[in-house]
Amino acid sequence: MAPKRCAYLTMEDADGWSIDADLAFPSMEALGWEIAAMPWRKPGTNWDQFDAVYIGTPWDYPEDPGHFMSLLESIDRSRAILVNDLNLVRWSMSKTYLRDLEAKGAAIVPSLWYDDMTPGVIDQAFEAHRTPKIIIKPVVSTNATDTFLLTRVQARELERELATTFRNRPFVVQPFIENIQLEGEYSLFYFSCKFSHATRKVPKPGDFRVQEEHGADLMSVVPEQALLDTGERVMGLVNPMPVYARADFVRGPDGRFLVMELEMIEPSMYLRMDPEAPQRFAKAFDQYVANATTGGQQ
Repeated sequence: MAPKRCAYLTMEDADGWSIDADLAFPSMEALGWEIAAMPWRKPGTNWDQFDAVYIGTPWDYPEDPGHFMSLLESIDRSRAILVNDLNLVRWSMSKTYLRDLEAKGAAIVPSLWYDDMTPGVIDQAFEAHRTPKIIIKPVVSTNATDTFLLTRVQARELERELATTFRNRPFVVQPFIENIQLEGEYSLFYFSCKFSHATRKVPKPGDFRVQEEHGADLMSVVPEQALLDTGERVMGLVNPMPVYARADFVRGPDGRFLVMELEMIEPSMYLRMDPEAPQRFAKAFDQYVANATTGGQQ
């Protein structure tokens, strides 16, 4: 039987990034897949030569989201099955999906949404959130790029930089949840909406960013039942079902777990943190493509 061909979308230069998605490749190969790494910016690729395209680690796409989405649309028009589903990717590319989740009943970190940095916006956000510190970040971003943690004094000092960074660029303002520096951020990982494993990430002292690239500590954890229940409720609000997803939570001041991110485009899934995770991912991927190819239930 001829192998099934999968294109693994990645960056042209992955130096400095913590990537372990390749840990799933042996399990995928055992299921008959042949994997080819494809930089997403490489022009002229014939996507019809592949049976599926896995949106792996194209983590520089926020530099040109329009180009990236155009590429995914062209893949979706080919014979290859795009994983995750294009509509799901389009919805989750902007952090405004959090607003949709909140409207459906999910508890998110309180958020104010803006399309442009205009005079008075920062003061308005401090007043609305009633907090000494705020977080400002673009609605399309990865790896905490152009993310600011600010007091009122710092906001005034960086007024010109903020105006330049967010000119004609939609962004979200949230209260800073102090617990992120104490307990950290929890991530729950799902394959075909089934819980797989969990991690906790704690920023390095004096920082607030939870990415490994910024020096955060990462550990495998067994999540408490309240967190698992919250994750299950949030994933139940997503349609269509993602093949793979990472849900990030922080414990709020009242003890509830609040959604920080729900990543379904190209999440780092920390497969190295659970020895069975690579196989779970491979099985979910393989079954999804098989169903999509035959027109079965996904």
